[in-house]
Amino acid sequence: MKIIAKNKVAYYDYEILETFEAGISLMGWEVKSIRANKVNLKNSFAYFKDLELYWSNAHISLYMAVKGDEQRTRKLLMHKSELKKIHFKKTTNRLTLIPLSLYWKQGKIKLELALAKGKTKYDKRQSEKAKEEKRKIEKMLKNYS
Repeated sequence: MKIIAKNKVAYYDYEILETFEAGISLMGWEVKSIRANKVNLKNSFAYFKDLELYWSNAHISLYMAVKGDEQRTRKLLMHKSELKKIHFKKTTNRLTLIPLSLYWKQGKIKLELALAKGKTKYDKRQSEKAKEEKRKIEKMLKNYS
């Protein structure tokens, strides 16, 4: 499994509850651009439309002189039972579907999605303080031994 792109901002802005893997319906030039690591997951999201899952706002740069839409909506491929389960959790708990990473798996491009809950400013500060304290403790232990 070779990771192509990660959405690092997602871990800061959201509390990740559950992750899923989905295939993506892509055009040829998009695959070539992804192979060249010309993809950005920041600000992208997934949404349901008629019990089908779509990925929107992801930026995949144009390859060479191809004409196309860099931020077009792409269909995500998952089993119907998985889609129903995710849709139920998303609607009942008022959660968001965000992409965490894009990677190669057995010659196919996969997207790791997460059901997440948005953090408030207070939550972000608390998690930042916890990280800072953990770093201090590790540094003290390293210096002590």
